[in-house]
Amino acid sequence: MLVQQFRTLLLPEAVFAELQIDTNLPGAAALRSAYQDGLFRVEPVTDRVRVRLLQRDLDAGEAEAIALALEKSADWLLLDERDGRRAAKALGLRVTGVLGILLRARLQGQLPSLRRAMDDLRNQAGFRISDALYGQLLSAAGESTR
Repeated sequence: MLVQQFRTLLLPEAVFAELQIDTNLPGAAALRSAYQDGLFRVEPVTDRVRVRLLQRDLDAGEAEAIALALEKSADWLLLDERDGRRAAKALGLRVTGVLGILLRARLQGQLPSLRRAMDDLRNQAGFRISDALYGQLLSAAGESTR
């Protein structure tokens, strides 16, 4: 889905390192496989000062993701953590998350059921989705909210 929605996919080194260390993270195996298939590139961040400043409030992965997005003038930044999203938006970045990717895929006919995908995220990955947001996304996707 990511490859179909975005031209170029970049991953900061800190995020890739997290996936190598904690192999049980949701999606870690899929991302490693996508990397091996050449679907995205791992990129270093050159502005280490910015990363250190961002790390006052964010973890290394989020800080590097924001810094890399700024360096590359990224069209979009994929972040799900609330604090990281807030910081990225304050810096003028356009942010989407896993749920935004799934909604876009559903609207483009790439995903048969947003409900099933969100249920899988909740039940298999422990992804937190408020009931209100769950309902809003189903409505936006044209799926029944019952």
